Amino acid sequence: MNDQSIQEQHQTAEPSHRGFGWLGYVAVLTALGSALTTFLVLAGATPILPTHDVVVWLFILNGILIALLLGIVAWQARKLVREHKAGAAAAGLHVRIVGLFSLVAVLPAVLVAGVATVTLERGLDPWFTSTIRELMFNTVEIARSYRETQCRTIARETQLMAADLNRAKVLFDADRKLFQEFMNSRAVFLGFPLAMIVEPDGTVVERIEGKKVPGIPEPTPADLADASNQEALCLFQSTGNIFRSVLKLDAHNGRILYLAREVDPRAVEFPAVAERGVEIYEGLNQKKAGIQVAFASMFTLIALIVLLSAIWFGLNFANRLVAPIRRLIHATDQVATGNFYVQVPVKRGEGDLGHLGETFNKMTAELRTQHDGLTAASEVIDRRRRFTEAVLAGVSAGVIGINARGLITIANPSTEALLGTPREELIGRPITSVLPEVTQLVQEMSQARQRLMQSQIQISRKGKERTINVRVTSEQARSERRDLVITLDDITDLVLAQRTSAWADVARRIAHEIKNPLTPIQLSAERIRRKYGKVITTDREVFDQCTDTIVRQVDDIKRMVDEFSSFARMPKPAISQEDLAETVRQVVFMMRIAHPEVEFVDRFPEGPVVAPFDRRLISQAATNIVKNATEAIAAVPEEERGQARIVVTLDDTHPDYLILAVTDNGKGFPVEGRQRLLEPYMTTREGGTGLGLPIVAKILEDHGGGMDLVDNPAGRGGQVRMWIPKRKQVESEMAAAVSESNESRKASL
Repeated sequence: MNDQSIQEQHQTAEPSHRGFGWLGYVAVLTALGSALTTFLVLAGATPILPTHDVVVWLFILNGILIALLLGIVAWQARKLVREHKAGAAAAGLHVRIVGLFSLVAVLPAVLVAGVATVTLERGLDPWFTSTIRELMFNTVEIARSYRETQCRTIARETQLMAADLNRAKVLFDADRKLFQEFMNSRAVFLGFPLAMIVEPDGTVVERIEGKKVPGIPEPTPADLADASNQEALCLFQSTGNIFRSVLKLDAHNGRILYLAREVDPRAVEFPAVAERGVEIYEGLNQKKAGIQVAFASMFTLIALIVLLSAIWFGLNFANRLVAPIRRLIHATDQVATGNFYVQVPVKRGEGDLGHLGETFNKMTAELRTQHDGLTAASEVIDRRRRFTEAVLAGVSAGVIGINARGLITIANPSTEALLGTPREELIGRPITSVLPEVTQLVQEMSQARQRLMQSQIQISRKGKERTINVRVTSEQARSERRDLVITLDDITDLVLAQRTSAWADVARRIAHEIKNPLTPIQLSAERIRRKYGKVITTDREVFDQCTDTIVRQVDDIKRMVDEFSSFARMPKPAISQEDLAETVRQVVFMMRIAHPEVEFVDRFPEGPVVAPFDRRLISQAATNIVKNATEAIAAVPEEERGQARIVVTLDDTHPDYLILAVTDNGKGFPVEGRQRLLEPYMTTREGGTGLGLPIVAKILEDHGGGMDLVDNPAGRGGQVRMWIPKRKQVESEMAAAVSESNESRKASL
C-alpha cells in the first residue's frame, strides 16, 4: 500500500460520515430541546400544566427522539465494533474516547435519577415502613414455627411409644389381648386417640381407638412407603386439625406404627392465612414500585437523551481525532511490512497531528535510502555466505567456527564425520565440551596476538584413535574478544603410511644386512659339531648344547628376517571372485583344532558370500587375527576371564562392504595408543615382533578395505573389525582414494 491507496481509503470513508453528520446534529439538538421543555413543564415553570395528556404526549415525543438517537448511535457503534473486530488501526483509541464521553455523561444522569428515586421513596415510606414489613413476615415465621413444634412433639412421642412396643414384642407373641391393653394404655398416656400397627401393604394388625375423632384419614401407601425406622415422619393436611406420624417397628418384622392426634386448628390453617396476608402486602408494595417507576420514567427519558447526545458527540469527536492517527497507523503498518515508499496525506487544520505526519514522511524517505543500501550489502554478504558454505562442504578437513565465548557457530560435514556428532548437536555447544583436546590451544590463541597457531593432537571417538593436525586462526578484529576458526586435518592414515614406508625400508635393509652372515654362521656351527664332536671327550654336553643353541638361534633370526622381508616386499593381491565365508570358515576350523580349550563361535550368512579378494592373503590376515585372539585369551588367568571364547562374525548387510569381526574375552586393547598397534614393531605382547597387525592392515588396504581395534561390546576383551569392498575397484582409483576416504568408511561402519 502506498500513499495513494491511503488517500483513497480516507476519501471513501468521508462520504458516509458526512451523510449522517447533518441528521445527527438535527436529532441531537431537537432531543436536547425536548428534554429541557419536559423538565420545565414538570417543574411548573411554564404556562402549560403537567396534565395527564400533556405528560403522555411529552413521553411519546421523547421516546421517538430517543429511538432516533439510538438508531444513529447504533449505526455508528456498529461500524466502530466492526472496525475493532477487524483490527482496524486506532480502533482501540476510538473505543476509549467514546467510552470516556459516555462515562462523563452517564454519571450526572445516574445522579439525577438516584436523587429522584430517593425523593419519591421518602414520600411513600410512611405507608410501607420496615416495621410493618417485618411484622408481616414474622407472623408467617411464627405460624410455621408453631406447626414445626407440634410435629417435633408428636414425632418424639411416637418414638417413645415405638420403643415400648418393640420391648413388648414378647408379650405380642404370647398374649395378644394383654398386648392390646398395654398398647391402649400407652396411647392414652401419650395422648393419641388413634394408634395402629399395620403391615407395609396397609393390612391392619392392631387398632386402638380410645376416642372417636372425626376426619382422621387412613394411612396411604405413600405414607407407609415413606416410613423410616430411624425417625418418625410427621404428616398433616392443608386443612383440618389432625397431625399424624408413622414409624417402622424394628422388633415387629417391618410393621409400621401409625398414630394420630388432634391439635389446635390454627396450627394448620394459620400459616396459610399469614402467607395470604403477606401476598396482599407484597401486592401493595409492588404498586409502590409502579408509582416510583411512573414518576421516574420522565427523568430516565431525559437522562437517556443526555447520554445518547454525549455518545454521539463522543463518536463525532473521536472520528475527527482518530482519522489522522488511523492514516499514520496504516502507514506505519506498511513500513513494518517493508514498504518504505508509503506517504501519509497531510491536511490543513490538523495541527500537531499534521506535523507528525510530515515528520513521518521524512522518516520513511530516510529509511528508504538506508534500506536500499542495507539490501545491497545483504545480497553481497549472502553470496559470500553461500560461497563459504560450498567451500566448507567440499573440503576434506573439518572446520569449526567459535565465537568469543567459545561456543561453536560453524561446523562442516567433515567435522560431523570426524567427531561422530550431527551438526545440530554441535552448534551452540562449548568447544571445551565437544573437543576438550584443543582447549589449551584455544586458550593460548585467545591470549596471544598472533593470528595462527597449530599443533597435533590425539582424539578418541567411539573407541577409535585418530591423529589430528589442528590449526587455529583468528579474525582480524581490534577488540580483545575475537572469533576463532579451528581446522582439523585427519593425518592418521598419512602418519601410518609414512611410518609403514619408513619401517619397510628399515626392514629391507635389516633383512639384507643380517641374512647374509646367517648362513655361514649356521654352516660353521654344524661343521664344528660334526668335525670336533667325536674328538671332544670332556664337557661334551656343554659342547653339544652350545652348538645346538647357535643353530636354533640362527633359525629364529632367519624367521624374523623372513618376516621383515615379507613386510618389506608385500606381494600385490591376485584379485578373483572367492567365497569369503568358506575362506574364514576354514581358518576357524584349523584354529579350533589347534586350540581345543577355546570355544569358537562362527556366525556366517547362509550360502556363499562371494567378493573380489586374494584368498591366500585374506586367509593369512584372518589367521593372524584369530591367532592374536587366542594369545590375548592366554594372557588372562582362567579364573578371571572364565571360559575362553572367540566369536567370528561375517556381516554382508552393508551396501558396499563385507565386515568381518573377531571378538575375544582376553586382555583387550590399551585405551591409549591402540591405533599405533597398526604401526610396525609396535606390540604389547612379550616376544612379539610387532609386524602381525601391520601386515593385516596392509593386506586389507591393498584390497581397498581397512580395520579397527575396538573394545568387546559384550564386556571384557577386544574386537578386531575388518572390511573389504563387495565390488572390485581399479587399482589406481583405490590407491588414490584409500587415504582420503578411510575415515568416512569407518564412520559409516
